[in-house]
Amino acid sequence: MNAKMLVMVSAGAEAITGISLVAVPQFLAKVLLGADLADSGIAIARLTGVALLSLGLACWPSSEGAGTNGLRALSAYNLLTAFYLVYLRLGGGFDGLLLWPTCALHALLAALLTHSLFFDRSRAE
Repeated sequence: MNAKMLVMVSAGAEAITGISLVAVPQFLAKVLLGADLADSGIAIARLTGVALLSLGLACWPSSEGAGTNGLRALSAYNLLTAFYLVYLRLGGGFDGLLLWPTCALHALLAALLTHSLFFDRSRAE
């Protein structure tokens, strides 16, 4: 998979997650973390959804290809998110149905994006 396609997948996933957090934060919290949200948690989840939607839009590749900034941002985001989700499961006691699959997806995307960032010389800048 080339860099542009990787960035499209990752940016698209974050944009969709952002829209979902804005629209149905309680549902996402339940399937991801196995927990309910208080009113303040719903407000923060929706704000986070706006941020994820913005990240997805900002990193969406141009017609020329995947830029270094988008690759760098999505690599860092996916890596840190994978680590945090592992922490939530092992140290935080959360056990939502989609927690491990989501963690694995973020770890895989982080690895592929980082590899592309450092080793794919064919991508357009």
